[in-house]
This record gives sequence, C-alpha cells and structure tokens, in this order.
Amino acid sequence: MFVAEGSSQSSPAAERGIISEPTFFNMALISRKTFQFYSSSTPASRSVLMTLSKRLSFIKGQQKPQCCSSVAMRMLCVKDKSQYMFCRKNHIQLRMQSLSVKETVRLCGDTENCTKSDNMWMDEQLFFKKLNNLCTSEEIFDFLSSLEVMSDTMAAGALQRISEVEVDDSGLKNPGVLENEVFRALCLQFEFESSKLSNTGLLNALQALVMLRIDPQSTLMVSLLSESEERLGKAQLTVENLCALGESLLELKSPSCAMLEQIVNHMQEKDIEKWSPREIVMVYKILQVTARERKQYQNLLNRLNSVTLPTVSQLSPNFASVILNSLVVLCQTQAVALVTALCKHSAKHVPYFTDYELVNVLDAFLYFGHREQIFTEALEMHVPQSILAMHPQTVCKVMQYCCKKAILSKPIFDAVAESFISSADRLNTDQIAEYIISFGTLNYLPPSASSLFRRLETVLHTRLSHFQPHTLVNLLHSCVLIQRYPLNFLPKIFSPYFLQKLQAQPPGLNGVVTSQLTQLFLTVTLECPFYEGPKLLPKYQVKAFPMPHSSCDVHLLKRVKTGLLYLLKKRIYFASEVSTPYFYAVDIEIKLDEEGFVLPVAQREEVHKRIALCVDGQNRFCANSHNLLGEEAIKQRHLQLLGYEVVQIPYFEVESLENCRKMAEYLHKKIFPHTYGLSR
Repeated sequence: MFVAEGSSQSSPAAERGIISEPTFFNMALISRKTFQFYSSSTPASRSVLMTLSKRLSFIKGQQKPQCCSSVAMRMLCVKDKSQYMFCRKNHIQLRMQSLSVKETVRLCGDTENCTKSDNMWMDEQLFFKKLNNLCTSEEIFDFLSSLEVMSDTMAAGALQRISEVEVDDSGLKNPGVLENEVFRALCLQFEFESSKLSNTGLLNALQALVMLRIDPQSTLMVSLLSESEERLGKAQLTVENLCALGESLLELKSPSCAMLEQIVNHMQEKDIEKWSPREIVMVYKILQVTARERKQYQNLLNRLNSVTLPTVSQLSPNFASVILNSLVVLCQTQAVALVTALCKHSAKHVPYFTDYELVNVLDAFLYFGHREQIFTEALEMHVPQSILAMHPQTVCKVMQYCCKKAILSKPIFDAVAESFISSADRLNTDQIAEYIISFGTLNYLPPSASSLFRRLETVLHTRLSHFQPHTLVNLLHSCVLIQRYPLNFLPKIFSPYFLQKLQAQPPGLNGVVTSQLTQLFLTVTLECPFYEGPKLLPKYQVKAFPMPHSSCDVHLLKRVKTGLLYLLKKRIYFASEVSTPYFYAVDIEIKLDEEGFVLPVAQREEVHKRIALCVDGQNRFCANSHNLLGEEAIKQRHLQLLGYEVVQIPYFEVESLENCRKMAEYLHKKIFPHTYGLSR
C-alpha cells in the first residue's frame, strides 16, 4: 500500500487558400446514367469500358462558354503527418480496369450534346459554393450526378470535398465510398486523361486521393504521380503547384526524396520574399525530409528563417506548430530570434492547437530551452478546461514540459490528478509514469492526493508486471520524494531477479538508477522503520547521491561563507561541502557542544549537535515559486532524521542583503536564534 506521512485559430479552409485557373483545359461530361462500372472479367467488358470512357470523356476542342468563371477553389488541407501514420498501412486498391493503348477510344463523345446549351455549364464559383455546403459523400455524389459538364478543377475539387467529409484522424470513415459508381467514374477519367489535366486539376486530384488512402502502387496513382513528375522535370509548375505536390508526396508512406529535392531546387529559384505563409510552411516540411542529415540547404534555411520572422504574427496555429517542429528537426539552434518570436506567438494559440500541434510546440520549448510566462499562463487556462478531451500523450507532454522546466502549476497538476483518478485505466504504463513522476519531482501533493495514490496503488496491483523495470523504479522513487511509500512493491524492486532485469536493459544499473534504488532503501529505513521486507544489497548502493538538479549555487555559497566568517571570526568553525556517511553532502556544517558553543569542525569528541546549513539557490526551487524540488526536500528531511539540525538559507531571503554585516546578522538569527546579537 501507499502510506502517507501521518497517515484565433483560423479554420482549415482558410489555410487552403484559393488558386485561380485562367483557362479550362479539359472538360468532363457527367450525367447520372453514365456512372456505371463494370468488371473487366465480364465478356462485354471492352465495349462497356469504351462506352464509359466515351461518355465520361474530357471534351476536346470545346471552348468554355462565356458564362463560366475561371475561378477554381483549391481545397488543400495542411494535415499533420503523424495523424495518418498508422492508417497508411491500409491503402485501398481501387480495382479499376485499365485500357491498353490498342483499346483506347476517341474521347470526343457526342459533341452535339456537349455544346447544345450553355445550361449544361455551372459557374465554378457557384459549383464550389454549393459543394462546400454539402456535408456527406451521398450529397456530393447526388450533386455531381445532377451535372452534365464539369471542368477538371471542379472534378478534382469534388474529390477533395469527399476526402474532407470522409477522412478523420482515424482514417477513412466509410470505405464503401470508394465503391460508389460516381467516384469510380471520376477516378477512371483522371487515370486515363492525366496528361490533359491542368496543373491545378492534376495536383488537387492527387492530393485528394492521397488523403483517401488510395494505394500509391495502383494504376490510378502511378498515372497521376508520373504525370506530376514529368511536369516537375519540365519546370512547368508554379510555386503553388510545387507546394501542392510536395504536400501530397509528404503524405505518402514512402515519399520520393528525389522528387522532393527537385521541388526544393525549383523553389530556391523562386522569389522567396514573395512566398505566402503556406508556401513557407511547405518548404520547411519538405526540408525536414530532404535536409535532415545534410547541410547543403542551410543557406536556404537561413533565408527562410529570415523571411519567416516578419510573418510570425500572421501564422495560424497549425503553421506556427509546423515551423517550430521543423526548426527542432533541422536543429536550427542559431535561429534564436525566430524561435523566440514563435514561442511568444504560440501563447495566444494554446486554446486552438490540436493535440498534435500542442505536442510539437511543447517539444520546441523543451528543445530550445525556452520558457514564456504568458505561455504557461495560457496552458493553465486551457488544460484544466480541456483535459477530459485531450489525448493522454498530450497530457504527458504537458507534464514533461512542467517537470523539465520546474514549473509548478497547481491548476494543471490538480487537473491532471483528477484526470488520473477518473481515467487511469485507459493509460498505458509509460503514460501512468508520466502523469505521476512530476508530482514527486516538483514536490507537490494535490488536494486529491489521497484518492490519487489509492488509484495508483490499484493500478500497480493489477498491472505491475506490465511496467518496464526502469519506468517502475522512476515511478516508485518519485512517490517517496513526496512521502508516499510504496511498501507493497518494494520487495519486488529489491529482489535479485528484478535487479538482474534492470541490469540487462539499457541504461542498466547506472549512477542515476542506483541512486534511486539507494534512496528508496534509505527512505524506508529512516521513514518506515516498521518495514520488514527485503533490503537492498550493499553492492547496489551508491556511496554518495549525485544531485545534478540541485547542486550548490557557488556565488550564494561564497556570500554565506563570508557572512559566517564575519560571525564566527575564524574559518575553523565551519566546513563547506561536507560528505557524510549517509550518502548526502552537506553545504555547510557547524558543530556544537552540549552547552551550545561552536566547536572546531575537525573536533570529533564532545560533539552534541551538528547543524547542516542548506544553502538553497534558485535551482533548488520550482521556477515560479518558493517550493523546494523533490530531491532537495527529501535530502533535508533525511538529514533531520539522521540527527542534523537543518537550517535552510534560501536565496530569496538573502539576495537583498547589501553587505557582509547584514548577512552575518541574518545568519545569527537563523542559526543561533536564542543567543544575543553581534557585538559592535
């Protein structure tokens, strides 16, 4: 059991942008009766496919009626790559029958019907306005079936709208959509007419099909990718086209690095100062793949970083997150001004970040060692309100951020404690540890501490064997830092079998692990004398605890020593950085005899009391409070139990003392409160 002591985000559509196509290169005839698909296994397959191809052909040689607008809406979504990683394993192979060269037919169709009336056309602006108001694939298919003629950009836009309504974070919601006759007819048209498509139609269709998880090896995708590669090689693509192609390639499971490098090379030739935020973001994303291990793009990155800095205030939550993630992946530690601006800008977007975006931002704060008070305040407002809807991994990253930055946020920690109590069963073992460890590290017990640790104990009883050895040691060690003693689980930790498992797995029994084990053992020895379970064998114990996070503040220690010398007159009456037989080092030690007189530190006889001065610099406290960190709190607690009188000298009490005499007066009151003051 655990024994306590005493018992303005912009919408996705806004980020897609609008791209106008000045001309209609190819048109598609679509009518309800033509949306039929037949398997090539039937005897009549050839004639049926020829008829289908004829009826759904792009019209050659036809001029767009004057009533048609040339504006076509690009429905490009900048999606987070990781959201689809596990879905891409399940690409869907469309069973489309390809026509051989000998079987192709003239794709003019019935041109009389194609040109008989302007009523067959729908203005593109009106088309996209209606399309964007449709919320199901069934509505979209019905709408398309009602049209007789559409441009390739309209057809591609329809595919993109289908992908928007049918794809979510978990993948394709209804695979049956891909069996729809309208959808299949559109795909067949794009496959066989790829060379006749406008750049916008080609790349929008490719992007939509990638989002719908169509198998990259299918004849449809191969056709579109090959055509895109050919146009890329001929430098026929605009900056917007290059970004659209790059986005599609990045969404593929195994993007072509050669094509991505071509895109970057073409982008370098463009006027970088005129790029839109979306184009800047896309180049950052491509460079993550192409420049991760090479330096040839550093000049481009330097230009990109400089151009991005003035645009930071215009960046959406998604764009800010993507750029910060890219700067981390590309190790842009020299881009200090850009990182600082992005971190400050991120604070106002905290409520609007997706889980994935927030994790990217927190990773950047951790990687660059950045801390913004306004960002922390935004987290304190957002997390308690949203924690029930947040992914556990996002909560873990928030706790990791607080822990690494030593930020004790009571609103966040209290909310996480309540969340753990109610939903611990849905967490994996690593997440359980991440939720709890920060409480010990930052030495904080929430109001719900009793319920929190009862819940943890229940989880450990049922899932103890599922924890990795090092994760379990970390977790239990964090508990004893805040005087929650996992007595039922220590026999397992101290068993030879478990210690062998620890030794066999990286990082093995290194200094950190053995220090944690030793401190667990010392804790139950000093604080739980009723514990009668197995002990930690001496060969697994350290001789001294390393205190990497709370080493002594050298400047503060020097000031205190100077004040002590003024107070005690001679240096022989105190010692600094004293090692003890009990694993801890004491910042300053003073010895007293039975009558309270100070003894020389070298004297071993007649020592009645030992005073341990803990000179606590800022690094021993949480960053935003006067709360001691867990490892310093347990040290001072143990020194008291070992017989020391612990006197804390915190930095915030002495930083305003102006001279040596005032420091000496302060030390006199702290160390010898019941004796007279200094003589003049």
